[in-house]
Parts: sequence; structure tokens; C-alpha cells
Amino acid sequence: MSNFVFYDFETSSSNKQWGQIIEIGAILTDDDLNELDRFESRSRISPGIIPEAMALIVTNTSPKKLKTTNLSHYEMIRQFVEKLKSWGKVTFIGWNNIEFDQIFLRNTLFQNLEYPFTSTTNGNNEGDLLNLARAANLYYPNTLKNATNKKGNLEYKLDTVAPLNGIDHAAHTAVGDCSATLEIARIIKKKSPSVWKSSLLTSNKEESLKIIKNEKLFCSNEFYYGKVVPFVQTFVCQHPVYQWPKTFDLKHDPNIYIDMPIQVLKEELKKPPKILRTCRHNKHPIVMNPSYIDHFEEYKMIGINKLKERAEIIKKNKKFAEKVELILRDEVQEKTETKSQEDICEEESLYNFPPPEDNRILSGFHEADWNNKLSYLNKFKDKRFHYFGKKLLYQEKPDLLPKEDYDEIHSTIVKRVLSTEDEKKWNTIPRTYKEIDDLRAKFEKNKDTEKLKMLEEINVYVEELEKLYSKRS
Repeated sequence: MSNFVFYDFETSSSNKQWGQIIEIGAILTDDDLNELDRFESRSRISPGIIPEAMALIVTNTSPKKLKTTNLSHYEMIRQFVEKLKSWGKVTFIGWNNIEFDQIFLRNTLFQNLEYPFTSTTNGNNEGDLLNLARAANLYYPNTLKNATNKKGNLEYKLDTVAPLNGIDHAAHTAVGDCSATLEIARIIKKKSPSVWKSSLLTSNKEESLKIIKNEKLFCSNEFYYGKVVPFVQTFVCQHPVYQWPKTFDLKHDPNIYIDMPIQVLKEELKKPPKILRTCRHNKHPIVMNPSYIDHFEEYKMIGINKLKERAEIIKKNKKFAEKVELILRDEVQEKTETKSQEDICEEESLYNFPPPEDNRILSGFHEADWNNKLSYLNKFKDKRFHYFGKKLLYQEKPDLLPKEDYDEIHSTIVKRVLSTEDEKKWNTIPRTYKEIDDLRAKFEKNKDTEKLKMLEEINVYVEELEKLYSKRS
């Protein structure tokens, strides 16, 4: 069994392409969840990054910390990368990390000339404890104690789940969230061992895909409208473009759909309740044995024998799968024809993969002295690495950049941060002023003096940034 790395980031905003990691926490454990090592670090805010006021308040990050922390962002990321290398092959785990921290990390590594998919390649796997916690409570009720919201649904916020389960939680600090996540993992491993073991099998997307494709039928669950909803499914086909497994929900009788003409089937697939599900093999689905149908009344009434018969019909009917593939391909084509042709920025181009030979020489950039980094960029074929490398020099050693390069990067940053347009991508100074005004009204209404005090500090900090960038524009 591999070791685990429980990790968490505190960030300047929720924007995964344009925000910045400002604090990292990571705890290495063995396969019995005993702690072996840990990493904790914080960085200054980088030039061109305008933090969101609420993000700073939630993480209790003062402007002073943003300005005076010893490490730059680049230095912190380099230290983290080297620590991960020393830990070897691991399974990464966080709390809602697959939807947030993983994506933030990939974009951060990409923009810092590091290989971005380190947590899911080269023998590493990644799982999400939030998915696991929901599944554990579904198959073994009361594995965890949860608060209940106004709609009667269980809440899965880390800062409420942890204390309810007797965990001393330093909320919204990176290493504090790591520690709480680790403690919850220990509870699940002890109280729901079969769910824990199943989750380890799908933390690798290739192995996850094999299980989904090869099992005659299986239980899984999705989360929407605030509820954890179980499904008993069987594999139909992989999406012809996105490669996600498409599965048939066995609460429906496949005989109704198997021989439908393709145009009729296309319309039926749009109707609720959906007969086809998407079981994203790269999002750590929790796949369980179909014997658990006794937990789910809707499927229990149908019975395991009938569910197996339905699964067999789907498995044997290749023409049905071919029709589904054609329909899915047509849907993508229709969306492509209507999709905006707006140019994307380098920061948004993570999944436009560079030449493999560029990835192989990334480490050389970091090994080179600062005086040689600019010339090293000429080794890369992908022009985005030229851009990111020069941007790193702008942030770390601006005196080493030719004036033309410096002016180009700086003018782009100034234009972005001072923009009065309703920018959909990066945060701006005018938008942050608006956010501060809205929060001030809210905090004054609630008489929250502590947050009002911090908000004023943030406002002064943003004024300083405005003067700085206006002066240089």
C-alpha cells in the first residue's frame, strides 16, 4: 500500500486560473494513517494578484502577512515540489480537493514551469475525502455526525463536521484543515472499512475506469440539490469525445429503449429522470458492490435478479451503445458550432498540452541561476513557457528582464488590475472596492466589529495597490 498526503491550500480567491495559493499545508502518513512528516508554508502575494476581500477574511490573512512573509510565491512552490519529490509515490487526499485544490495546484504548477499533473501521474493517485464521507454515511449511516441544514439535508462543511466528531480543528488554516481531514479519514477507515477499501480502488482513473467497465452492475452515488443520491448502474460506453463512462440507471427497464430509432432515443435521453448517468472515473467515484441495494428502497423493490437481467440486456446490446455514442458525438458538435471563439489567455490553457520534450526539460529552468533563466527559455518550443518564465522573472528578479519584456508584462498587468469592465476572469481593484462596500454593509448590520476592522485594513491595502499601479501605468 502507498503512503498518503493529506493537503490543503488557502488562496487569494476562488478563481483557480487567476488566483494565488498563499498558504500550503500537507501531512504525509503511512497506509495506517500514522503521521510521518508534514509541510507548512506561506507566501507573499505576487505582483498582479488582487486578492478577494472575503477570501482574506475567511483565512484570517491580514495585508501585513501578504506583504511581509519571507517567501515569495515561486519560492514556496519550489519548496513544496521538492518536498513532494522526497515523499515518493503517494495517494493525495483533501476535502473537496478534486473540484478545487487539485485544479488550483495544476494551474499553479503550470504557471510556475512545473509539471502540472504530478498528483495523478508517475505512480501517484488522488482521492477526495468529501466524496468518501458522503458515501460512508450513505452505506453506513451515522459513520460521521453531521449538522442538518434548513432543508433537512446533512451538511458536509469541514468546519462543522470536524468539531461534531470530536476533532479539534484550526479552521481555515491550511495545516489545520489537513489535520481535520486526516482525523475524519481515520474515523471512516475504522467505522466504514469496506467503503474506505473501495475508495482506494478508484483513486487511480485508469483502475477506476476498468472497474466501471468490467462490473456487470455496481452502486455509486452523486450529490446534487444538497442530497447524496444512490444509483445502481451498468456501463454502456465511453463518451466518444470526453471519454467519461456513460452508464445506464437500472431503475429503468432497458427493453423500452434498446430498439428505439436514434432520433426518438435522442429525445428520450433529454427527459428527466435521466436513464443515462455520467460516472466520472477521474473524479474519484465511490463504486460499491450491488449487494448494497438493500439500502436503497427504489432498487430493493426491483430486486437483485431483475437488476442483473437488465444489466445483461445492456451489456449484450452493442447497437444500443453505438446509438448512444452517435447521439453524444452530435451533441458535442452542436455545442462546438455555437461556442464562443474568444481567445483564451495563457493562464487558462492548462489542457492545451505542450510538446512532451518541453515537459522533460522543465526542471532545468529551476536549476539554472537567475542570470541564466532567461536564456534557458529558448530551449522551450511552447511559447507559453516563454511567457510564464518571463513573468516569473518580472515577479522575482525584474532587473534581469529586458526593458521591452518588462514593459509588456507590466502594462498587461496594470490594464487588468485597474480595469473598470465587468471582467469575468481575473479580479480587479474596482471590483474589490465594490466587494468591500458590500461586506461593510453586511458586517455593520451584524455588528461584527472584528471583521469590520479587518475589512478596513484590506481597504487601505487595496488603496496602496491602486496608487502603485496607477503610478506605473
